[in-house]
This record gives sequence, C-alpha cells and structure tokens, in this order.
Amino acid sequence: MNPSHEVHRETSDVSVGGVGVFVIVLVVATVMISGAVWAFYRYLGEQASRPMQAEFPLATNAMRRLPPEPRLQTDPRDDLANLRRAEDEVLDGYAWVDRNAGVVRIPIEQAMKLTAERGLPTR
Repeated sequence: MNPSHEVHRETSDVSVGGVGVFVIVLVVATVMISGAVWAFYRYLGEQASRPMQAEFPLATNAMRRLPPEPRLQTDPRDDLANLRRAEDEVLDGYAWVDRNAGVVRIPIEQAMKLTAERGLPTR
C-alpha cells in the first residue's frame, strides 16, 4: 500500500431511529391501503347486488327482449345431448316421410338388415 493514500472507514452506523420511523410509516401505509381496498370491494359488492335500473325509461323493455338469432349457447353440453337424442330418435324410430307415396322411415339397424338380405336397389 502506498502511504500517501489513507484508508477511510465508516465512522457512524445506520440510524436505528430512521429505520424504525420508516418501518412504522410502511406499516401504517399498508394498513390504510388495505382498508381502502377492502372498503372499495364492499362498495362494489353492494353495487352488484342491487337490481339493475334502466338509465332510460324507454329502454326497460329492450333489456327483456332476446337478441336476434343466432344466439350464444348457454349450456353447450345440454345442447349436444339434445341434438344426439333427436338424432337417435330419427335413426331408431318409425315415421312417415311421404304418406301419399308410401315412403316410410325405419330404424337404421332394420334398414341395414333389409339391405343385406335384399341387396341394393337397381334400375
């Protein structure tokens, strides 16, 4: 080491009082902000639970009216189950297609058996 360069060191420690004040201010600010957020959420919850009132009196009937087709599905699984049920009724049931011409719809299993026995129709 060169004797012309003197070594300097810290002559004082960290101020304990300053750190204490900082921590107290930090805790108080945290409590105040948490309380404000809690109060805001309670206010929003009360607003959401109130019945919605129309801003314009003539618009009250418009809120009850359904939008035009096609509408969004509210329960896709139930819609798919209903579609499958309707398809099964068509595939597994008897019905008239054209009563005057004598054309009927028969269950698919029976139609496949008849086609296997008789063969496909030819002209």
